[in-house]
Amino acid sequence: MLFYLISLIVVFIDQLTKIIVRLHVEMDETLTFWGQPITHIENSGMAGSSFQGYARLFGIVAVVFVAIVLYYRRKGSVRGKLNDISLAFLVGGAAGNGIDRLLFGQVTDFLVSRSGKGVLNMADHAIELGILLFVLNAVVQYIKERFYRRCSA
Repeated sequence: MLFYLISLIVVFIDQLTKIIVRLHVEMDETLTFWGQPITHIENSGMAGSSFQGYARLFGIVAVVFVAIVLYYRRKGSVRGKLNDISLAFLVGGAAGNGIDRLLFGQVTDFLVSRSGKGVLNMADHAIELGILLFVLNAVVQYIKERFYRRCSA
């Protein structure tokens, strides 16, 4: 249940923030909200504005990714709470950006990175968090296995 809750919250927050930005921030306008620079851009590609014009293709890839994760979860192949949570953030982020790509042919980005070299959205940050948790889970599992082997030897 936690998987679905996290995924839905991510999609909800992502879509809500994108709607607010589309309604209240002009294209290429920059403003500051609670110390965070906000710049409204539309990206028809993927990360770093690469592969411009392929948004709908990436939207289909997002749908396939979500379907694969749901399949493996249903099959019981996803084990561990941290792994499940990481996949929830990945699915929520993929679905959030996938919705934009399929409906609008582009993704609304607005969160300027600290370095000023990129503009992201909430779905992008959910994907980053999902990857971080996935790697953290892999490291924890590796340490547990090594510890278990040492203790049982």
